[in-house]
Amino acid sequence: MTQSHPRISKAVIPAAGLGTRFLPATKATPKEMLPVVDKPAIQYVVEEAVTAGLDDVLMITGRNKRPLEDHFDRNYELESALQKKGDAQRLAKVQESSDLATMHYVRQGDPKGLGHAVLCAAPHVGQEPFAVLLGDDLIDPRDPLLQRMIEVREQHGGSVVALMEVAPEQIHLYGCAAVETTADGDVVKVTGLVEKPEPADAPSNYAIIGRYVLDAGIFEVLRKTEPGRGGEIQLTDALQQLAQDEKAAGPVHGVVFEGRRYDTGDRGDYLRAIVRLACEREDLGPDFRSWLRSYVTEEM
Repeated sequence: MTQSHPRISKAVIPAAGLGTRFLPATKATPKEMLPVVDKPAIQYVVEEAVTAGLDDVLMITGRNKRPLEDHFDRNYELESALQKKGDAQRLAKVQESSDLATMHYVRQGDPKGLGHAVLCAAPHVGQEPFAVLLGDDLIDPRDPLLQRMIEVREQHGGSVVALMEVAPEQIHLYGCAAVETTADGDVVKVTGLVEKPEPADAPSNYAIIGRYVLDAGIFEVLRKTEPGRGGEIQLTDALQQLAQDEKAAGPVHGVVFEGRRYDTGDRGDYLRAIVRLACEREDLGPDFRSWLRSYVTEEM
């Protein structure tokens, strides 16, 4: 019989990173505000949370991240100018971001890792389960990963991570999960996790991607978690403890994702994400695809 667990309504989005891979563009502009076509990457992430029913969003920020707050706030001067011009289409786009969700912000202070960033959410989250969405991973809205993860949490309790199978030579770039199969084909039970292992030491090819649904018990574990890889408090290390001791905050399950994911944390993948999304746009796609075919044929 399916167990009943508390409904999830809160999303946490860590956004305190420095974005060093995109310097000098991120010297004064948060990497989360870099546009993917004509919308900042962070808005895609907030929209995903809202689509999954999470309308209470806490963003973990840091110094020089004020543009994130401004983007999800009202801009009365710009709205007034667009109203006077009668530009209803652009006015709707401007207002869309401020009407998405109830937004909250807290500063991380010292950048001590993803685990520390998640721990900063404890006063806001309290004892409720919650989702964590990393801004570098954009999940195509046609592939409802987060909704599926919430369903698994509601069925099994505990915490749920998003997993994707990657090539063995790439596993050192990710947290990696040791897993056992379950009756559901896309769900596995996580028995162990390790942060960025060498390929020879990896327990599987299942990489953790940037979506988590967490039991509030993770906070107590994070408070006791020592700095790990890179001298940072790793969320993976805390989840490893939960996977080994279910009494702490329930089991850890994984949803194996085979859908469309765009990695905007890498410069090459960021460009590929823009091309893919632009090609699929009704307003841009036809002309852009035609130009792209000509460019590849004639110039490459």
